[in-house]
Amino acid sequence: MTGGVVMADGLFGPADEAAMRLALEQARLAGAAGEVPVGAVVLDGCGELIGAGFNRTISHHDPTGHAEIVALRQAAEAVGNYRLPGASMFVTLEPCAMCVGAVLHARLARVVYGALDPKTGACHSVLNVPAVAQLNHQTQVVGGLLAQECGELLRQFFRERRASAKSRA
Repeated sequence: MTGGVVMADGLFGPADEAAMRLALEQARLAGAAGEVPVGAVVLDGCGELIGAGFNRTISHHDPTGHAEIVALRQAAEAVGNYRLPGASMFVTLEPCAMCVGAVLHARLARVVYGALDPKTGACHSVLNVPAVAQLNHQTQVVGGLLAQECGELLRQFFRERRASAKSRA
């Protein structure tokens, strides 16, 4: 399949789950740093880790400091090229429009995400950017890997944040 999004639990193998668990580790680092707990990893065509990142928008005062962007920057630096053909990204939350744009520009072969993002998701929930046939590169996007675990990490973070805000009020 080229471009577009598939939501299917049956499409994932053990290597995919292992990669998403690496992304979950990154998401936990984000949460521990007070950032929204989203993590991403990039693997080259041979399955080797070439980039990892977690959200850093708050700590770096950077609206582009999303986990996907951080991981893409690290991967591009590792291979010495912004183009990452054959690479795959695993991210705990459905990417936003900015991140999908960066993924397409990097020419990733595949993106696998965990939880849907009903507010800013640009692969399924709000927009479906990868399905736009006119784009010059098509990336396969598959959602739903460890979705419950990825979503629970986010829900817990926001529950704690709301409780903390209530106790200060």
